[in-house]
Amino acid sequence: MPTLNLFTNIPVDAVTCSDILKDATKAVAKIIGKPESYVMILLNSGVPIAFAGTEEPAAYGELISIGGLGPAVNGKLSETISEILHIKLSIDSSRFYIKFYDSPRPFFGFNGSTF
Repeated sequence: MPTLNLFTNIPVDAVTCSDILKDATKAVAKIIGKPESYVMILLNSGVPIAFAGTEEPAAYGELISIGGLGPAVNGKLSETISEILHIKLSIDSSRFYIKFYDSPRPFFGFNGSTF
């Protein structure tokens, strides 16, 4: 159930969006160690963002997971997602924040219930 919600001020075309979704799904699943079938990625493009006082290309992400997170994993996720955004959208890693949430099972719903 890892869920990565990404926001960027860059408008993203359908092909690039699809590539980012696929790459991020594979990366999150591999790094956290959960099946791709549980991973959800959301990409919100063209969102107004000011970072360090400018509106140059930037991004923000939130990754929520039930377990699987920790200092080493979070560092690898930050590095890998930042790399994807740099390759696909030319967003410098210094203009990307990502926040990690380790959610308790009853605080995340799925299929009409909770985990």
